[in-house]
Amino acid sequence: MKRIGERINIKRKQLNLQLNDLAKKVGISPSALSQIEKAKAFPSILTLKSIAENLNTTVGELIGENETLSKNPVVHKNEMKFVERNSTGTEVFLLAHHDLNKQMDTYLLKFVQGADLSDLFTSCSNQIFCYVVSGEISLCLEDINYILQVGDSIYFDARSTYSVINTSELLCELVWIISA
Repeated sequence: MKRIGERINIKRKQLNLQLNDLAKKVGISPSALSQIEKAKAFPSILTLKSIAENLNTTVGELIGENETLSKNPVVHKNEMKFVERNSTGTEVFLLAHHDLNKQMDTYLLKFVQGADLSDLFTSCSNQIFCYVVSGEISLCLEDINYILQVGDSIYFDARSTYSVINTSELLCELVWIISA
């Protein structure tokens, strides 16, 4: 509870908001807000939501949701989170904890024979880095076909025309990184 009040206080000061002004916007008394910031009172969910909105943040940020993740940056192999599987059999796994402040998204992609990127990563507009962990993959970038094998990597603009398909019989695993 103490940390919530501290986060509210810090965020309020970062926005150069006076305690009285924030209290008025939220619809509570300045003394109530002061007690919340000093951890002498706990806001209702509705009040916390209103405080978050008026501080241009989220309830999750105020309660320290992402703080826990930043204090535990390691994702062990058995903790990788499955994200989705497309119609061709490509599976996507997260390689890092969720964090709103991340500068990149990191994935492990697993391609069975004939699997491709259909319906995956359709809204990327920055850069992509790909590293082949196992198997072999065919990557066509701007009408040039590249066969990437274990240890090979490629870096390209996500706005480029590209496709990826596993043409081999072996399972292919890629580390796929997209800049934010």
